[in-house]
Amino acid sequence: MKKFRDRPWYSLAVSICIGVILFVVLIRIGSIFDGIATFIGFFSTVFLGAVIAYIINPLGKLYRDKLFCKLKKEGVKTALGNMLAFVTVIIFLVIFGLTVVPQMIESIKLFASNLDGYAAGLQKTLLAFGVSSNIIDLNEFVTSSSDLINTVTKLLSDNISTVLSATASLGKTLGTIFIAFLLSMYFLAEKDRLVKGGKRFLKALCKDKYDDVKYVIKKSDYILSRYIVFNILDAIVVGIVNAIFMAIVGLPYIGLVSMVVAVMNLIPTFGPIIGGAIGAFLLLLVKPWYAVVFIIFTLILQTVDGYILKPKLVGDSVGVSGLWVLIGVIVGGKMFGIVGILLCIPAVAILDMLYSDFLLPWLEKGSASEDSADGNN
Repeated sequence: MKKFRDRPWYSLAVSICIGVILFVVLIRIGSIFDGIATFIGFFSTVFLGAVIAYIINPLGKLYRDKLFCKLKKEGVKTALGNMLAFVTVIIFLVIFGLTVVPQMIESIKLFASNLDGYAAGLQKTLLAFGVSSNIIDLNEFVTSSSDLINTVTKLLSDNISTVLSATASLGKTLGTIFIAFLLSMYFLAEKDRLVKGGKRFLKALCKDKYDDVKYVIKKSDYILSRYIVFNILDAIVVGIVNAIFMAIVGLPYIGLVSMVVAVMNLIPTFGPIIGGAIGAFLLLLVKPWYAVVFIIFTLILQTVDGYILKPKLVGDSVGVSGLWVLIGVIVGGKMFGIVGILLCIPAVAILDMLYSDFLLPWLEKGSASEDSADGNN
């Protein structure tokens, strides 16, 4: 082998081989990514279980450190904390299902039964803004709610195979979530052992760089966990406050609108705007002043949430500028869809941490070394 390395054509041959490999990889990059995605898809349930465990872990840790702090055995404290955390999540989901879901069903029924009245009310609103029925005539789209129900029924009967396929897909998804939830229990039960094995692997792999890698992982975990937990908490608070306000004022669709507002609040930058627009549109169909009152309250609520509540909850863990957040939302959405949008803020914060703590000091150190060498010369 050493004889080949000494040949004058060896470097050129290696360069050509590397170039050919890169060319093949680039022209087949789509197939490679599809293969990687297919392979990762085999473990999607496992990944989902790990994500659920990661989200529930802070709650289990809170119970372990606050409620069971007087227990001496760490294993017992961890087991009780994790069990109580899962019980809390299950109770929350049950309460959510028993309160919000019936309200949503009732809202949808009311919306469908009064659709013709909503169409007439919206037509009057359009006329008030100078849009005549010659331009937009809603009666051409919806003549009565019974006609709409008959149309929907006919569509369902004509596409029964599609409905069955969608139902089977929904059942499969729910089954996957249930299995992932069970896996998350095992992940939390084995968390200490998994962490210990991960540390041992990193020490063997990184050797002298282990401390730096450990710092990056701990800092990233701090940023990501705080962002997920407090963003969910913030969405719940916003949804509850929205529901309380709508109940006090007497607005309809409390459960449906509040759930939409809470879920959309998880999406950075554009989410609150989308949630407010959907809620305002639903209320506009009932009475225009409902929508006006809701929009005014939404602007006040989102201002308080953006400038007071979120900074207090998240603190300095995601201290990045609005420009980089907006860039992260756009790029993350283009690359990874809704997941990229949801996780763009912690991702930008982690990249900012890597730049500030590692790349920039390394560049400054290299520049200082060059200046020192020039000074000696």
